[in-house]
Amino acid sequence: MHSSVRNLLSGAAVLAVVGLMGPGSAEAAGTLRFGINISDIPAATCTPTHGGAGFRFMGWTICDGLLYYDMNQNDTIPVEIPWIAESYEVLKDDPAKWVFKLRRDAKFHDGTPINAEAVVWNFDKLHNTDAPQYDKTQVGANGCCMMNIKGYRAIDEWTFELDTGVPNSYTLNRLPYYRMASPTAWKKAGSWLEFLKNPVGSGAFKVEEIVPRERAVLVPNKDYWNKDKISKLDKMILIPIPDHNARAAALLSGDVDMIEVPPPDTIPKLEKAGMQIITNKYPHIWPWFLRVGGNKKTPLTDVRVRQAINLCVNRDGIVQMLNGYALPAYGHVLPDSPWFGNPTFKISYDPDEARKLVKEAGYGPGNPAKFTMAISHGGSGQMQPLPMNEFIQQNLKDCNIEVDFEIMEWQAMRAVRNKGPFDPANDRIDGINNSWGTANAASGFETLFASWKIARGKGGVNWGVDDPIVDDLLKKVMVTFDAKKTDELLTKAHERIVDQAYWLWVAYDINVHAAAPKVKGFVPEISWSKDFTSIYIE
Repeated sequence: MHSSVRNLLSGAAVLAVVGLMGPGSAEAAGTLRFGINISDIPAATCTPTHGGAGFRFMGWTICDGLLYYDMNQNDTIPVEIPWIAESYEVLKDDPAKWVFKLRRDAKFHDGTPINAEAVVWNFDKLHNTDAPQYDKTQVGANGCCMMNIKGYRAIDEWTFELDTGVPNSYTLNRLPYYRMASPTAWKKAGSWLEFLKNPVGSGAFKVEEIVPRERAVLVPNKDYWNKDKISKLDKMILIPIPDHNARAAALLSGDVDMIEVPPPDTIPKLEKAGMQIITNKYPHIWPWFLRVGGNKKTPLTDVRVRQAINLCVNRDGIVQMLNGYALPAYGHVLPDSPWFGNPTFKISYDPDEARKLVKEAGYGPGNPAKFTMAISHGGSGQMQPLPMNEFIQQNLKDCNIEVDFEIMEWQAMRAVRNKGPFDPANDRIDGINNSWGTANAASGFETLFASWKIARGKGGVNWGVDDPIVDDLLKKVMVTFDAKKTDELLTKAHERIVDQAYWLWVAYDINVHAAAPKVKGFVPEISWSKDFTSIYIE
């Protein structure tokens, strides 16, 4: 494998860091020490870096949005509900305009009100290039969920209006990602760089301390407007431990109380030591984005090669390698999703048919189909990327397909992803191994497969899919506000996306966490988002 990896903290160095906060620490009572699967603390700007992990740990925790999700339940996929906005409506005479009535008891951590002007200020940081707080880094960090907006304004102190220009049902899916930072605190700081030294959000947790690459200390917001969501913890300490085995070792040694993504082969040892193993299915796919457009022609522009890749991967073998801690994927969404439908192309393990398709595409033993994938050591929802990708590499070799890997740190790989297939710097890359949530129509379909969302560094992460049939269906979804009709349209879109094999779909994550026996109250929602306010230390 070719490697272009940034230097990461070694497992030994990480353990030395968490060892400073071991069981003997004065902070132990009521403190949750959480080993997280990334190499650094995400930026606390309220539009955090590090993808979904950034939002999970430094987005939802410390910052609020107009909408959030119905969390703390693990029976159904959480849906958007009013949050800072206590109610909203789409205007009947102009369905492109959304009006949000703000609750009057919500405040930033510095005590200033979250009024309509504050909401406008936070939209400006992502959409108004003339605003002093506009931040390209946050625009990139919010790439999955940036909206096309005609305008927005404060109607009065407690009423905010959003104008999407045309009716757009995806708006609800995206609004939870628009999180609120304190305008007052930013103005005092004068820049986002200075703001990060003392970040001020609006959520259920406040930032007490951040030490880059070592820890973030979060404490409960005792003045939080939602009294049911005031954290039961005294503190939550987030500790970056990108190495999977180092995270498991830290839990076993008592240096942390909870971890995400333990290596499957360590789970029996964790269970024997009395640790809790917490799982649940959820709509989060582990795939390969495939370059199907852009400046460079590759074998992946041929649907027969893409279908062959999907037929050549032994998903059951990968699940077995993961000790059963995954589900095989046969499409973009879970099989019981109302959007799965009945694709004509049936994804299965059929290497003979794969070799036949490869031959029809003009490749064979002396002329294998070749391409290069960008992969990471770990990161946000990446499960066990190195052994999983090596497994796939061997599978594909048996089908006369040769794939090389360029291994990157997670945040660096996301930057490559965001530049997209038309950026000359990405000509060496033919795809991205980037795990992704599929729970809603916006981030799960439009952002990934609509031609107007082809990644060009301006929002959207589509790696070249330009399909008029998919576009037509997703445009119809945009102007449909009826759930049944939306389901019918997304079903047809999913069928087309699978039939064209625009991605390689490998496995669904089952959201594995491991925790010490004393950790109580954690709810494994069927969602990438997580609500940590219910956790307490017994």
